[in-house]
Amino acid sequence: MENKEWKTTQAKACGKQRMENKMEKTQYLFTSEVVSPGHPDKCADIIADSIVDRLIIEDSNSRVASEVFVAGKHVVIGGEVKSNAFLSQEDYENLVKDALAKIGYDGKSAFTKEQALHPDEVKVQVLLNQQSPDISQGVDQTTGEIGAGDQGIMFGFASNEADEYMPAAIVYARRLSDTVYDYALKNKDKFGVDIKTQVTVDYGTKENFENCLPQKIHTIVVSAPSTESLKIEEVRAIIQELIDNAGLPSKLYDKNSTIIHINPTGRYVNHSSLHDSGLTGRKLIVDSFGGYAPIGGGAQSSKDYTKVDRSGLYAARWIAKHIVASGLAKKAIVQISYAIGVAKPTSVAVDTMGTYTKHNDDVLSAFVMENFALTPKWITDKFALDKPSKETFLYADVAARGQVGQADYPWEKLDELEKFKNI
Repeated sequence: MENKEWKTTQAKACGKQRMENKMEKTQYLFTSEVVSPGHPDKCADIIADSIVDRLIIEDSNSRVASEVFVAGKHVVIGGEVKSNAFLSQEDYENLVKDALAKIGYDGKSAFTKEQALHPDEVKVQVLLNQQSPDISQGVDQTTGEIGAGDQGIMFGFASNEADEYMPAAIVYARRLSDTVYDYALKNKDKFGVDIKTQVTVDYGTKENFENCLPQKIHTIVVSAPSTESLKIEEVRAIIQELIDNAGLPSKLYDKNSTIIHINPTGRYVNHSSLHDSGLTGRKLIVDSFGGYAPIGGGAQSSKDYTKVDRSGLYAARWIAKHIVASGLAKKAIVQISYAIGVAKPTSVAVDTMGTYTKHNDDVLSAFVMENFALTPKWITDKFALDKPSKETFLYADVAARGQVGQADYPWEKLDELEKFKNI
């Protein structure tokens, strides 16, 4: 009898230990990916926004929707333009080659013309049409107001997980991408610029995830093209050092426990559009919140400021960031919707996902609608979207770095915090 009781006691103790061990190993993982400016999709975005910059700088009333397709040695520019600025075929060719050279495809790397794109081989085809008058009559209104350039929905997001008020995974994936990309630009004899990074953050539990409490960086993936002569062991050693010195927070990153994959196939030499085509608007998750929050579905790159896919995102991000930075919530999603040719939004909604501290989502939504016009003209004037410049911002630079989350963008400025704090 005593033996039976002892076995029962032991079984309970073992069961408790297994449960405690299981609890200690609890994980809740979330991953975000980032690509560098040298990725073919980003090349397409940067070329498209170089066109937007050029036309708006020469004529601030330019209306642009220029899609770009990069395949092999060919760059195809299509879409619609209405502008008093005139660009010839030669202008477009120079613009494309200048953009590619700035990205890093300048013909000065150690990669052959079969391994990576060289600017002297690029062929540019321009297939641009005039914007439909059916659209322009609704956008450019006689009152001076700007009607939305299209219908659609836009989402802005912010959280208190990082100093940038962005989700942790994309913040650290961007940090790694920037670090490796900068190294590649300075060491063209070793690395190419078509780089991908990926970071998996472990929150420990779903509750921590919901409350913006990352516990550690679980996995890092970095893929960077290297020259034929560079051995994979040397590639991995260089990139490991770059990871260690990228400024990842020590409380989250431990090189001895983080799983790290560097060029996991063992060979990455061939790259650029010669080996992977690129298209504008195909990196919306990379451009926004790393998959952490909803997106409206419309791309920002290639479009002028009247297109609310662009300006609406900036406004929604600005509002969401203010809600979080003012302490009204740990995280916030802001949705704005528009009808084509109509200036006033058709709806505005705030969702703090249960993390609000003072006012609920109904109150916050009403406050936003009552205090901010959010018309395309209001957004344009607020962030000077019709005045891109080297001194303020360039759309091509935004395309390269991500549409949100960079402190120097006008729509990232926390210039109305007192108004939000005083709700």
